[in-house]
Amino acid sequence: MAGSEPVDGWMGGSEFEDYLPVMAEKLGAEGLLEELCNGFRLLADPRRGLITFASLKQNATALGLEGLSDGELMGMLQEGDMNGDGALDELEFCVLMFRLSPDIMAESHRVVDEVLHHELMNESVFFS
Repeated sequence: MAGSEPVDGWMGGSEFEDYLPVMAEKLGAEGLLEELCNGFRLLADPRRGLITFASLKQNATALGLEGLSDGELMGMLQEGDMNGDGALDELEFCVLMFRLSPDIMAESHRVVDEVLHHELMNESVFFS
């Protein structure tokens, strides 16, 4: 896996360091998911158990995101909000973190391609 690399972000064209591949390599799958859950809890509103605009804005400095505008923070919420409730639950947060990591996504696509190729070559029941 590649190391951390600047990634063009959806946040006003700014760049961020993609540390997810490095974390995945060092921590393994379970450790990475545990760290993502810790990050979620750090950002979440403790009363609602969700990352809201207010909790993200209040806790953004813990992630070094204090320079982001309200619009960029709202964009982050909207990018990950799959159920349309205006906040991120733990699953939405984890999915967003993976989606924002080009290296992780490339590796995921590679694995899926390998599995599909294997299944097609072996005439799996999935494709009967």
